Amino acid sequence: MDVEITLRVDGTEHRLIVDTRTTLLDALRERLGNTSPKKGCDHGQCGACTLLIDGRRALSCLALAVAHQGADLVTAAGLADGDGGGLHPLQRSFIAHDAFQCGYCTPGQIVSAAGMLAEAEAGWPSAVSKDPGATDVVLDDEEIAERMSGNLCRCAAYANIVPAIAEVAHR
Repeated sequence: MDVEITLRVDGTEHRLIVDTRTTLLDALRERLGNTSPKKGCDHGQCGACTLLIDGRRALSCLALAVAHQGADLVTAAGLADGDGGGLHPLQRSFIAHDAFQCGYCTPGQIVSAAGMLAEAEAGWPSAVSKDPGATDVVLDDEEIAERMSGNLCRCAAYANIVPAIAEVAHR
């Protein structure tokens, strides 16, 4: 069954007709030409398709487009300054730390890191948080690695990804 929906992606509204079984990932890539989120595993296991839905991290390969009508969707392309002012601090840090090799997972890594930093700022604990009741989360390397564990890098650039995120977290 096809339905008409409106998706707000990186600040721009798009109206399209989709099959009710269409994932956000497929709607973005195949219907809107937004290739920022990548199709890695298509099972929610690699994180290459990560985007922000209303500010929270989500795997777009597992989300139906029709369920997110009117939501604010942000991809790695949308993290950059909208006024043409440049890259997001995480994007600049990934470049400075050479936190990618092939680059396939990089958009998902960066979007996930942006969402993770917001979660930490809000005081959300992780499985390795020293004090789950604390309101201030200390983002040491172990904490960052745990919070980013849903995003895989087949090239194993983790040794540079964690420091890239840490630099932005500690500003």
